[in-house]
Formats: sequence, C-alpha cells, structure tokens
Amino acid sequence: MQLQKNGLMNTRSWALLAAGGATIIYGLNHTVAKAVMPEYVGAFGFIFIRTAGVTFLFWLLSLLLPKEEISRGDYLRLFLASLMGMCINMLSFFKGLELSTPVNSGIFATTNPIIILLLSYLFLGEKIGMRKFLGITMGFVGALILILYATENTTNAPNVLMGNILFMVNSIFFSGFIIVVKPLTEKYNIVTIMKWLFLIGFILTLPVTVGEYSQVDWQSMPFEALWRIAFVVLGTTFSTYLLNLYALKNLQASTVGAFAYAQPVIAIGYAVYTGNGVLDSIKAIACLVILVGVYLVSKKPINYKI
Repeated sequence: MQLQKNGLMNTRSWALLAAGGATIIYGLNHTVAKAVMPEYVGAFGFIFIRTAGVTFLFWLLSLLLPKEEISRGDYLRLFLASLMGMCINMLSFFKGLELSTPVNSGIFATTNPIIILLLSYLFLGEKIGMRKFLGITMGFVGALILILYATENTTNAPNVLMGNILFMVNSIFFSGFIIVVKPLTEKYNIVTIMKWLFLIGFILTLPVTVGEYSQVDWQSMPFEALWRIAFVVLGTTFSTYLLNLYALKNLQASTVGAFAYAQPVIAIGYAVYTGNGVLDSIKAIACLVILVGVYLVSKKPINYKI
C-alpha cells in the first residue's frame, strides 16, 4: 500500500514537472518565434512547417509502440480537438504574434484557466459561484484593456489590435481543446492521440498554409532563423504537446491550466530581456487584473468544520 502511494505521488510529481516544462518552453516561444516572422517565414508558412514536421515525428515514434486502434465513437471528438488545437489555435496564435508583440501574447496566455472554467460551465454544467464569476469578469476586463490599449503599430508589430484579437481567439480555442481532448487522454496512449491530431490538423490547415510555405527561401536562411524554427517544431510543438498530454493524463484539466500563471512571467521577462518587448504600467495593470481573476477562478473554497 505504501509503495502504491509513493508510486502515485511520483506520477503526480512527474506530471507537475511535465506541465512546468511545457510552460517554460511556451514562455520562451513567444520571443523565439516572433524573431523569425515575417522576414524568413510567414505565420501560416510556419504552421505548415510545424504541423508537417510534428506529424512525421509522432508517426515515426508510433512505430516503436504497440499499435492502438481508435474507437469509432471517438473520431468526432478527435476531429474537433484537432480543429481547435491544431488548426484555429495555432493559426490564430502565430498570425497574432506576427502582427502584435511577445509581451501581449504572454499576457493573453493567462486567460486560459478563466476560459476553461467558462466553457466548463457552458458545456459541462460546472457550477460557478459569485467568487468565480467575479474572477471571470476580472479576466475579461483585463483582456479588454489589453486589446484596446497600446494599439500603436510599429515595424515589428504592424497591426497590434488585430494581433491582440487573434490572441484572444487563440486562448478561447486552446481552452476548448483542453476540455475536448481530456477524455481521449484517459483512453489512449499520448502518441496515438498526437499522431492523429496532427495528421488531421496538417490536412485541414494545408489550403491556408502551403502558399506561404512555398515562398520560404531555405538556401539563404541563416542559422539564427533555422535554430528558431527547429525550436518551435521540436520544443514548442513536439515536446510541449507530449508534456501537456502526459500532465493531463495524470492531473485535472484545471490544474494544468493553472500553470498559465507562470507563462506571462517567462514570456514577458524573456521578451524584455532580449529587447523584443516593453512592459509599461497599463500592460502591467492588465496582467495583474487577469492574474487576480485567475486566482479567484482557481482558488478552492474553504470548508469549515464545526
């Protein structure tokens, strides 16, 4: 019994480390990917590289594992998860990053736990009390401040307003993906899920992405751009989806979502440190309002015993 308990504790610890590792990589990705777009590759061309590369890697990895069949009743959920997580989520984030700034994208990432709760309420019947309702309200007020404020365009951020709107779209569909894919993680191996999600995603995004991909000049691309593209494919996509789904398999969806607390700190800190972003007082206030909202949403009620 003690060994079993320790085993469960170890599994949970590894799952928390997996979620934390994915969060760090995601935080760095905001600046790493931004530096490549659109000079060397456009946002949609980047998604072609990302989905094609990771589809190949997961199918290759699946050859080393026992074959696993997907139940007929799960194909629709698999399709919806891919549409949300590998299509709309990725396209909106990378286009938003091309148009806006890494600092803004990092702040919007904090809205994920709030949106997950709201979608759980709308589609899963999860109850929302006054505290959680206040948290949701604060989260969206903070997001609205960020969307409407600091819309001044620059050379590296040609359409900040549209980019911020796309970040919000990204947060909504990523949160939907977490909820839709959760039951699949309880039935199938992570690699089985990912190889099908990315294959479907590659096919669905192909009409949108192939045009920009065909314009990539690989021969004249410097190493500075190549390592960043490799980081996005191997780190931000292949590794983080494995880590996140492993975490989801062993933790509650809300626990995984709560790691969004750390992502803006990493994303904003790295962007400012590398000179790719500026955190002014209004953005800091918007981020603080959202984080307080996330805290209210994630905080468990205290049960008083009499």
